[in-house]
Parts: sequence; C-alpha cells; structure tokens
Amino acid sequence: MSLTSAKRVVIKVGSALLVDRKTGTLRSGWLEGLAQDVAWLKKNGVQVALVSSGSIALGRRVLNLSEKDLALEQSQAAAAVGQIQLARAYEEAMAPHGTTTAQVLMTLEDSHNRRRYLNSRATLEQLINLGALPIVNENDTVATDEIRFGDNDRLAAQIAATIGADMLILLSDVDGFYSANPNDDLTAFRYDVIDKITPEIESQAGDAGSGLSKGGMKTKLLAAKTATAAGCAMAICHGAALRPLTALENGADATWFTATLDPQTARKRWIAAMKPCGTVTLDAGAKRALYNGNSLLPAGVNNVTGGFERGDPVSILGPDGHQLGLGLSRYTALEAEKIKGHQSAEIEVLLGYPGRAALIHRDDMAL
Repeated sequence: MSLTSAKRVVIKVGSALLVDRKTGTLRSGWLEGLAQDVAWLKKNGVQVALVSSGSIALGRRVLNLSEKDLALEQSQAAAAVGQIQLARAYEEAMAPHGTTTAQVLMTLEDSHNRRRYLNSRATLEQLINLGALPIVNENDTVATDEIRFGDNDRLAAQIAATIGADMLILLSDVDGFYSANPNDDLTAFRYDVIDKITPEIESQAGDAGSGLSKGGMKTKLLAAKTATAAGCAMAICHGAALRPLTALENGADATWFTATLDPQTARKRWIAAMKPCGTVTLDAGAKRALYNGNSLLPAGVNNVTGGFERGDPVSILGPDGHQLGLGLSRYTALEAEKIKGHQSAEIEVLLGYPGRAALIHRDDMAL
C-alpha cells in the first residue's frame, strides 16, 4: 500500500522513537529524517498531520524528575515544560522544508463533546488547508484520568477519524502485530494484512513493552477499530529507521489494517445513524442546492424546530415536509431561528457576533 496514494495521512510518533531512553534527550537526527519524509509526502500532494508523544519524557529530564512512575502533578509539570521543547524541535526540523508547524493540544472531552469536536475539526481542517503541519498531543498539563485518552495510539485514530484521513501510520518500537509476543514465543508470526479484527486477533494482543511507551498492542487494536470504522487504513511499523516513512514505502515489515469504506462514506453513515434533536425545513432552492453538493445556508431555511445545540444532529426536511437527510448543525436552535431566511453576510448583525456561513456544512450532512 503506497503512502503517496493517500489524500490525507496521520502519523503517530511514539516517545521511544523521539526521546533517547538512556539520556532523556531528543533524537534530533531521527526527527530530521522524519521531517524529510513529511516533506516528501507533502511534495507528492499528500496532506499530513502528526500525533506526537514525548512532552513528558522531555520535560522530566529538564525538571530532574525520577525515571520511575510520576505522580499526576509531576506528569503535568513535566508535560508543561516538555511541550515547549517538543514544539520548538518540530518547528526547527520542518523549517528547512518550508513547512509551518502548529501545536494542537486535546483531551478526550474534545472528541466526545460534539461542540468541541466540531471546533477541533474546523481548526485542524483550516491548518491543513493552509499548508501547515498540525502536531497534536494530549493536553497532559490539564488532563486527568477521566478526560484522558491515556495513549496516543487511540488519540491518533480519533484525529484520523476527525479529519477524514484515509491512512494512519503508527510509528512504533515494533514492526507489526504478532500472533503472540515474539520475545517470549518462538512460534509467533507477524500479520502482513488484517482485514477484520476478530475475537481471535483480539486475544493475541499483549500489553505495553517499552519503558517510555504507554501503548501496547491492545491499544493499537482499539486504534485500528476506530480508524478502520472511519474508512481509514492503518499500519503498525517499526519507526527506528532514519527515514521511517520512506522505509515503509519501500516495503519495510508492517501490519496493515484495511478499511472497507472510504472516509467520506463512513462519516455519512455515522451521521445518518444519529437520532435527530430537531428539524430545519428548506425552500425549493435550498433543496436543489443540497442535491448539487452544496452546504445549507441560512437563507434557504424556512422553519426551525427543536432545542438542539451546536453540533447536534437535525433532520433536514424538504418544502413538503419529507425528510431529505440528517446533518450536524453549526448553530443552536435559537441562533438558527434568528438567522433563518437571511443571507450569510447578515449573520453578525443578527447574532451580534461573527458566525460560519453555512448552517450545515456539506461534509456534516448525510442525504
């Protein structure tokens, strides 16, 4: 599977690759090689986002914290210091290739809360469309156990689903998914391709194996489930090579999890399965515009019902009252009521603050 065939790729970088385990310092030579690979993908027209571990591993050395397990407050302090170093390192590595980097910090709440999810998605989309390289990490400075992903494998899968990526690469300290731990079982074999995650596959997953990594094969399988359900193929590969993505492109050992749907179709199915919290009724012109692939603008809405919030699913009704589909509203019901029938240029005057042009964007709609 060629990386250059993808439209949008998410790359997850583990701490064990980015930070030297013995010294706690950044592996700058490896990061420069990764930067070259990212530049190569972008030159081939592939949009890229990174999910990177490493902030705590870098920060604990600066603060002279123990190599043993840290208390929550110590981890958060280490992350606060390490995030600055990590962001600067990526900025310096990508600058020679003319790529602007952007730091995006997230928690589990940002993906579970629809409003935050839409905000995160809009920000990431804007960064990518402007040619910047988003570098996402869990916001360890504020995240507590109840709002944590807990590992960047699942965070990377969530980011891939959020931005509609069609490929997710987990650069790890293992070269794929094995039938058993190859360090303990000489009969263990690596899967080249997994088309379906069966109970048998799940039973073969182990736990974390390296000192810096918190993610084991169980978390990687959970990531694969999230990614493939969103139409995104996923690879687990060894990332130690100085040009890890080039190595993968050239046939390095890896396990690929295939996706049966493309990201857009998967997203449409996800939206279509939601329970609506209200309705918007369109005029004939807006109905035609939707079927021509356009977003729903306030001007085409005649009526609004329900008490929905921003990000909630709403039924889209035609002039005759029949349902045309579902969509995620970019406005609350109260806001939609105020701007219905008006041009997008009037939104700021009507609401008292700037708003988005579309009431429901075409990417958030299943007809």
